[in-house]
Amino acid sequence: MKFSKKQIEEYSRMSAADLNDAGICPTCFNRASGGLIFGDDTNKIVYSDADIECAFVGNPRADGHMMIATQKHYHDMSEAPDALNKKIVCYAKRLMKIIVEVFGCEKVYLCTMCDGPANHYHIQLIPRYSYEKRGSKNFVKERHDYVFDSEKFNLVSQKISNFKYHK
Repeated sequence: MKFSKKQIEEYSRMSAADLNDAGICPTCFNRASGGLIFGDDTNKIVYSDADIECAFVGNPRADGHMMIATQKHYHDMSEAPDALNKKIVCYAKRLMKIIVEVFGCEKVYLCTMCDGPANHYHIQLIPRYSYEKRGSKNFVKERHDYVFDSEKFNLVSQKISNFKYHK
């Protein structure tokens, strides 16, 4: 999405929820404005290509919480081409294994909650650790600030970059 200078100035005063309610995708706006809503997240991106972006979540529900988002705007999986959905699932599967290996969690849950009039299609990969109970409450664990760990970031980045996706 393209935004004029005037729109960027106007929308930058709105919250992500307000943008969404106004029919403006907060993710597309954040990208176009250089991070005015969610901040500059380029230091969280472990993989990016013309179709997808894989990154650590800035307000994770658990250490190792990641997301995969489409580069192009789609509201949800139902709007995206099947080939793109296949690619996202393949990357999610690989990242789930990497997260277990690098972060030592017991399981990684996959979910998508593209809700609201202008949400951006993304999936979340939320780790569950052995000391946590199993179940859906892991999808709503309290969020905390992302803490950059260069060793883990570099490992995840290296491992996903070595992944060979086959169409």
